[in-house]
Amino acid sequence: MKAIVLQQTGGVENLVAKEVPTPAIKDNEVLIRNKAISINPVDNYVRAVDEALKAYVRPTAGEDIILGWDIAGEVVATGKAVTHLKTGDTVFGMVNFPGHGKAYAEYVAAPENQLALKPAGTTFEEAAAATLAALTAWQALVTYGQVKKGDSVLIHSAAGGVGHYAIQIAKHFGAHVIASASPAKKTTVLELGADEHVDYTQQPFETVVKDIDLVIDTQAIPGHLERSLSVLKNGGRLISLLGNIDEALQQKAAARNIYTHRLVVHSNGEDMKSIAALMERGELRSIVAQTFEFEEMGKAHMQVATGKTQGKLVVRV
Repeated sequence: MKAIVLQQTGGVENLVAKEVPTPAIKDNEVLIRNKAISINPVDNYVRAVDEALKAYVRPTAGEDIILGWDIAGEVVATGKAVTHLKTGDTVFGMVNFPGHGKAYAEYVAAPENQLALKPAGTTFEEAAAATLAALTAWQALVTYGQVKKGDSVLIHSAAGGVGHYAIQIAKHFGAHVIASASPAKKTTVLELGADEHVDYTQQPFETVVKDIDLVIDTQAIPGHLERSLSVLKNGGRLISLLGNIDEALQQKAAARNIYTHRLVVHSNGEDMKSIAALMERGELRSIVAQTFEFEEMGKAHMQVATGKTQGKLVVRV
């Protein structure tokens, strides 16, 4: 089968097309004929940085390194312990994250319990997009943020990959959503359901936002988490996607009974099914900003590296 193999960490020139054996499946796995792959900032990070590759992919010495985790495709074979999926099913999911997902390939072996059926009326590209980013939004808001009706929720980078799903999921649960985004993205975040837009380029968000129940902080900027903490109510929740929550910040949060959590998303089929159900009902949609061909994987990585993408980048297989 065809695959994109990482020869060594570094630039996009190290992503090389190669013929490799089709993966064998374990008893609890299915073999998927891959149709679309979603590209995330973490893909770019592990491609470029050796420590990140070891932390997120954890490759075995001597094996081909095939990056990626986000897939959508058709089941072509099932392991003998598989009970809920069958040949011909169309599925999507984030595979083995963290770990060696091997998504940049024509065929992917995936555990049954990390997948969901692709919603009717959703393209493979839209489904692939709604995997790592949508799972991150779901786990930030629901699993750890415990979002509920009437909550005020501040979402940073609200038009980005995670952010645009977070707006929709928070609205599903009845929250009042404040979207922090550049002025060029105001229309998008409001169309997605945000109740308010904050233009962080014109004034610090903490000068116009206060008494928030839940903040989804997507930034790794020094001091940004402390600023997010400052707008929370006593007893609020702060979920960080990139910034580390140090001891000093934990102490400040504890003094105000604020819950903090540094999220690392994990593959979870039940969460994927919840996302699929929202998509099926038209309550959650993917913004696919740009689609690339399989041979253009390097271009996709260069685009995600700009940090300017509105929505998601997808590669067709």
